[in-house]
Amino acid sequence: MTTDLRYPLGRFVYPDHAPPADVERAIGRIELLPGEMRRAVDGLSDAQLDTPYRPGGWTVRQLVHHVPDSHLNAYVRTKLALTEEDPVIRPYDEQRWAMLADTARTPIETSLALLEALHARWTTLLRVSAPDEFQRPLRHPESGSLTLGLLIMQYGWHGDHHVAHVTRLRDREGW
Repeated sequence: MTTDLRYPLGRFVYPDHAPPADVERAIGRIELLPGEMRRAVDGLSDAQLDTPYRPGGWTVRQLVHHVPDSHLNAYVRTKLALTEEDPVIRPYDEQRWAMLADTARTPIETSLALLEALHARWTTLLRVSAPDEFQRPLRHPESGSLTLGLLIMQYGWHGDHHVAHVTRLRDREGW
């Protein structure tokens, strides 16, 4: 835990490799995330959803829409890693995605339902993948080479990271 509002759980640090037990824990975090996100935003008003989680940060509404956007990209990256040899994955501008009109106009329930469906598919795929498949490589043009296992560990952290943004804001504001 940290006092840095940007990284309430600390920054994700890529380890040298992805031990199977750590990958399994990350899959468990991915599986639980939709319910945790739903609980984190339960009962929030529109004004509260439109509150930034930190000064200069995204609003809670933007965070709720960002997570399935990001995890949809991770799901596609997972499939690419499992079906192609050392695929180069495409980055995207998450800041600009968060500013698109659908973020302000789509009810958060739509993204919560998308997150539930997406994670059901993603965790099914991950749980039926052979242990050696988590060693499959992929390359991000900005951050370099990694394995599928490391990607899964990052996204296990990523969901918890954004739930913590919401829950810590609620604690600070007394919501």
